[in-house]
Amino acid sequence: MRMRWRGLTLATGAILFAAGAHAAPATPEMLANACAGCHGTYGGSAGPTMPSLANQSKTAIVEAMKKFKSGERLSSIMGRLAKGYSDAQIEALGGYFSAQKFHPTVQTVDKAKVARGASLQEANCSRCHLDDGKDGKDDTPVMASQWLPYLQMQMADYLSGKRKIPEKMEEKTKPMSREDLDALLHFYASVK
Repeated sequence: MRMRWRGLTLATGAILFAAGAHAAPATPEMLANACAGCHGTYGGSAGPTMPSLANQSKTAIVEAMKKFKSGERLSSIMGRLAKGYSDAQIEALGGYFSAQKFHPTVQTVDKAKVARGASLQEANCSRCHLDDGKDGKDDTPVMASQWLPYLQMQMADYLSGKRKIPEKMEEKTKPMSREDLDALLHFYASVK
């Protein structure tokens, strides 16, 4: 009886070892599947309170994920999810989403605010939010065609101190009125 259990134990161990030896690590596409429910398939946002990740700067995605993981950036869900990824997986996700095609949104914006926001963007934000916000310099996120409610929520968090505003952004936005900031967000939301 004892020999039978040893044989069974050895056989089970060998099977488990063999299965693990042939299992491939998760690909970035596989990892990104967990993000699709909120951020959309291939990073095109599934709803107005979630940012699109497609075509974002890899650095911006990686830094955001690491801040969620450490708790530096507050969230309801992202902090818990980010803790489940290794730094290598976060890097892989950043690379995956930054390589995805830009997803323009279809949303209603105020045309007068868009016009005002266009001039504000050119004068204040164009050094970091390049090409009308379609490209981000280094760690700067892509702003173009993000959902307006998402942009407004993030700006409210910056203004309230709930989220730390980057120094270079604070320098440019501090002199602006809330109406100017809202116009700027309408502009970014309108860019296709």
